[in-house]
Amino acid sequence: MSFLDHVKMYDLTQPLSHLSPPWPTYEPLQIKFFKRLAPNGANGQLLTHSNHVGTHLDGSLHFCTHGRDIASIPLEELVAPGVVVDVSDIAEDYGIYTSKDIMERADVREGDILIIHTGYHHYSFDQPEADEVRYMIKHPGPTMEFADWCRKMKFKWLGVDCGSADHPMNTKIRDWMPAQAKEADEYLKNKYGKGLDDIFPPSHYQLMHVQLFPHDIIHAENLGGDIDKLLNKRTVIGCFPWRFVGGESCICRIVAFHEE
Repeated sequence: MSFLDHVKMYDLTQPLSHLSPPWPTYEPLQIKFFKRLAPNGANGQLLTHSNHVGTHLDGSLHFCTHGRDIASIPLEELVAPGVVVDVSDIAEDYGIYTSKDIMERADVREGDILIIHTGYHHYSFDQPEADEVRYMIKHPGPTMEFADWCRKMKFKWLGVDCGSADHPMNTKIRDWMPAQAKEADEYLKNKYGKGLDDIFPPSHYQLMHVQLFPHDIIHAENLGGDIDKLLNKRTVIGCFPWRFVGGESCICRIVAFHEE
């Protein structure tokens, strides 16, 4: 009897095609055939893309000059025990989730791989409710409290089922989308009594990248696939990017190996 006789695999990867929207302003996937079966006897394709389209792993080199490239991440960090935590019951446009929200919903342990299910993957380009603006621009995200907690928990990596591990209004999107930034500011003031400038000051900019990548606590973005089948369950999770020397980030496949 093999190991896999006891295990079911769940693909947590978003489909990838020329229709996949990259993170705003990044290069999308472009693909063409450079030869076909006739008369060459084999099909061949050329691809052009950024590392930030579809399900992808941000390496620490993405935001940190002395960070590791993708090839330098040990397999023991890419594949390890972890948990998919469902916060979709509190997730709303421009919302904020906290470490308390995570800990209340699942058994989360130091050194885990942490996957955060906001439910916003249902707005991905490949879904019936597809809404690119909502998926990329309005998804919930964390504050500095959450980044501090991630350091204490020494997570191997994190994953999110939306456009970014950071709150979208704590990225350049805040400048690029002034109408949505105004909408978010009003929402935050009504809910928390503080606006964007108070919750996300310049010193907190892209905190999930800037604050965590120097500690090699990185993250994968744009998860999807079978993620709804593993909510609040502990399992073994694997992220499989290229062994990419010099790679700051990489398109990847993410799989959960769950003992049934």
